[in-house]
Amino acid sequence: MWTRSVSEPAPDHPDNEDRVLVKGDLVGVFDGVTQPTSIESGCLHSVAWYVDRLTTRLSEAAGRDPLAPLADLLAAAIAATNGDHGGACDLTNPATLAATVCLVRRSGPRLEYLILCDAFLVVDNGRDIAVLTDTRFEQAVAGIRRDYLDGTTLLGTPEHAQRFVDSERRKYLLTNSDAGYWIAAANPAAARHAVTGVLPLTGPNALRRAALLTDGATRAVDTFAIMDWRELLDLATTEGPEALIKRIRDAENGDLTGIARPRFKRYDDATIALCEFAGDDDYLSPTQSSAQKASR
Repeated sequence: MWTRSVSEPAPDHPDNEDRVLVKGDLVGVFDGVTQPTSIESGCLHSVAWYVDRLTTRLSEAAGRDPLAPLADLLAAAIAATNGDHGGACDLTNPATLAATVCLVRRSGPRLEYLILCDAFLVVDNGRDIAVLTDTRFEQAVAGIRRDYLDGTTLLGTPEHAQRFVDSERRKYLLTNSDAGYWIAAANPAAARHAVTGVLPLTGPNALRRAALLTDGATRAVDTFAIMDWRELLDLATTEGPEALIKRIRDAENGDLTGIARPRFKRYDDATIALCEFAGDDDYLSPTQSSAQKASR
């Protein structure tokens, strides 16, 4: 498995609230939930701090028990991050810091995966493209987006900013509940509600490549519609993950008002981890060197 990754902050935001993890056969992307400044989270720390601690704690958990189920690793990471607050923060606040998560781990002839909230895993077996995500989030917030994101207010205006705040307040009422959606916040049990599964790395349906994406990186397809999922994979594979993010930035800059493509944030942090698999000798990644092939 060869992995390349890029994580880039939004141009108008000083802190990157995304993270990427590559630890042996374990790869992950994390997306911290942006907090409106007018909403009290009950926490003394920043979103960037939270997602950094969660990523670090998950890496440590995987180091202690590399064969543990992915949900167990995430639960342990959430619990350990709770301890990092040092008792100084109100972790019962509905707006407590949170992050979406996508993990994959190569385990012999298969790829295990875990998805929590609106992270995406896009996979290709050489014939078909499959897009995996936690659909409960989109179902839970669809009505909220219809109410507050109708393309009638300009990005950067006070009215648009207030709509973002109001939408977030409604989302907090749905967080980590069966009636809404699940996300990595202060409740380790949320990890048990993640979407999990396995995909083959050998045989006729063996994966050739997989991309883990935060929602800032999926904008190329689901927000701006400048490419489809196969084209996204092809661009990241042939020109590199950086090329994908550049295309997204170009699209964001082409609609600064948010009228053509309604969204709550003009720019978003964008993270992609691209994994390429060489399961047999007749497949060579477009970016794999002859030296790498010889070392297999």
